[in-house]
Amino acid sequence: MSKPKHPRTLAETEAQAITRNIRVSPRKLNLVAGLIRNKPASQAIATLTFSKRRIAQQVKKTLESAIANAENNHQLDVDQLVVKTAEVGKSIVMRRFHARGRGRSARVEKFFSHLKIVVAERAVEPEAASTEQKAA
Repeated sequence: MSKPKHPRTLAETEAQAITRNIRVSPRKLNLVAGLIRNKPASQAIATLTFSKRRIAQQVKKTLESAIANAENNHQLDVDQLVVKTAEVGKSIVMRRFHARGRGRSARVEKFFSHLKIVVAERAVEPEAASTEQKAA
């Protein structure tokens, strides 16, 4: 007696990876996630590899995990993968205090984020193939 199997929410040509509680604010993480949205997976990895932002390496690990899930769990072609979505969400807020002058205190908020990356297998574009044949 176990729970019934949860239905798959993604299409058959999609795979995902989720990283939770990343120690960076959602605004900063969304800037990096915006760099890879709707790009081919290989180009997205190259962009993250040479990004100067600290959090880019963790986003790269999540993207590589999504690619590995697509290849190993769903038998998708790695060369045809595109970053379909890169969603950033709010997580917990760790609150600390900072001592101020005259016996007062100020709140320091340390934000955490969630990241969900969905990669999809791009369909072979017949238009591109037909334009190559016309040019030849």
